[in-house]
Amino acid sequence: MQRRTAKRSRSTAETRIELAIDLDGDGSSKIATGIPFFDHMLTLFSRHGLFDLELEADGDLEVDFHHTVEDTGIVIGDTMREALGNKHGIRRYGCCYLPMDETLVRVVVDLSNRPHLEFRAPANTPSAPNLPFTLVEEFCRALASNLRANVHVELLYGRDGHHIAEAIFKGLARALREACEKDARVKGIPSTKEAL
Repeated sequence: MQRRTAKRSRSTAETRIELAIDLDGDGSSKIATGIPFFDHMLTLFSRHGLFDLELEADGDLEVDFHHTVEDTGIVIGDTMREALGNKHGIRRYGCCYLPMDETLVRVVVDLSNRPHLEFRAPANTPSAPNLPFTLVEEFCRALASNLRANVHVELLYGRDGHHIAEAIFKGLARALREACEKDARVKGIPSTKEAL
């Protein structure tokens, strides 16, 4: 089987990002964004999605973390879409219920080429100590938009901000892993339209 890989570079006045991904990897990663907690989340994303990920981001962290987190989501989405190619033989859909101690998250993905994020969490959801919770949603939105995927994330319950963010990143990884996987029974593109 030909490995599904891609590389991307993106430079703006706010960030510079270099990224390489292998969708058929073993979850190895080398990540440096300048935001240690975000590095931790992306390492989990790589490991649980079994995506090999090399990422270097240099952003305007003196302003805040927003541009680096959002632009990283943009580049991961773009790169995954390129690596998927024509999507022949993929499962297309993925779903994961992910527990993390007192937290339970549901993530559902459709690699439909129709970008949409449905992100449901209470307005008072706590942040992780070193990453605002709003940036978890921004990452998911940027990834869904640029992967051109339909992504639903729902925090069913939870109290600890670290556990909530971690469950979302792990759940997103597992759902994407399932959706990206090849299925020998799928012939061509998994759509009656014969296009995704």
